Amino acid sequence: MSFRFEVLKTDPSGARLGRLETPHGTIETPTFMPVGTAASVKGIPQEALESLGVQMLLANTYHLYLRPGHERIGRLGGLHRFMSWRGGILTDSGGFQVFSMAGLREVSDEGVRFRSHLDGTEHLFTPERAVEVQQALGSDIAMVLDECIEYPASHERTRQASFRTSAWAARSKKAFAECGDRAKQMQFAIVQGGMYADLRRESTDELAAMDFPGYAIGGLAVGEPHSMTLEMASEATSRLPAGKARYLMGVGKPEDLASYVTAGIDMMDCVLPTRNARNGCLFTSRGRVLIKNSAYAEDDRPIDPGCGCPVCRRYSRAYLRHLYLANEILAAVLNSIHNVHFYVDRMKGIREAIRFGNLAAFLSDLQAQLETGQF
Repeated sequence: MSFRFEVLKTDPSGARLGRLETPHGTIETPTFMPVGTAASVKGIPQEALESLGVQMLLANTYHLYLRPGHERIGRLGGLHRFMSWRGGILTDSGGFQVFSMAGLREVSDEGVRFRSHLDGTEHLFTPERAVEVQQALGSDIAMVLDECIEYPASHERTRQASFRTSAWAARSKKAFAECGDRAKQMQFAIVQGGMYADLRRESTDELAAMDFPGYAIGGLAVGEPHSMTLEMASEATSRLPAGKARYLMGVGKPEDLASYVTAGIDMMDCVLPTRNARNGCLFTSRGRVLIKNSAYAEDDRPIDPGCGCPVCRRYSRAYLRHLYLANEILAAVLNSIHNVHFYVDRMKGIREAIRFGNLAAFLSDLQAQLETGQF
């Protein structure tokens, strides 16, 4: 099976029900992708991810390039075989990681020169190199190299970065056309433009004219208010081709997922489910549970009585609190399983609501549950 994306239904809000066919299965959209930075979603084995209904996960080119190395992964059969994952994989180009390394990198029109955070060795990532590395990894979706900048940034600084991102996208597309395989990998461009609507529109139009198979919206969720994230994402989706997948990078909080969907987003990823889980923060239909709190010391209820995940079906809050305070590894494992299930199940509910034409009522019920407060 090669690649094909189709929009099956559009809600009056702008939300889209879709289907992305890949060589590693069909991805129902809108979807949430757990982050497996180093070819591992922290604390959750692959068979558990499969049982939770995860369709696609994200791995990071920068980290895998440095360790264990893209060439080694390629010799071992590619990322799917290396990590024994049957579903879809999207690889970030590493742009965000490199550009967050203040003092360790130098950007030019050629690319970005940086020092490894592991051993200090110097490396050069060009748009062409990012294509080459991701081809060796063998991900289903590969991102172009982009320049992701700090927030806040001036209009001129943002304009220059956006212009460079478009130039790099053109080089990436050319490199992929010369040595890539469209039957095995799909290349997404990344819209930039910071928090400036005019630059977002300009970036979107330039990249849309290049006719990529899919588009990501980057440079958001970097410290700006949620309302601004939503505004900039909407500027892009209103101008992107309707028949191509749209991916909003690095979002979001569980209460914000629906707003991105209604802005026309098809795919999202975020480290929050597993990162918060390791810190004892659990997501429920009525808000967050900080499991270390003494109020749960003798609470024999599940994390969320309405949750059908394997953790809620078996373990009590009191036990999970004990594991967390005892610094048991199992605490991070169980908490992560619950949080990832919460995100995956939330997106499944949104898809079903779009399918049956009752998204507005579904979202109203979610809000009412949150306003009810903790169980």
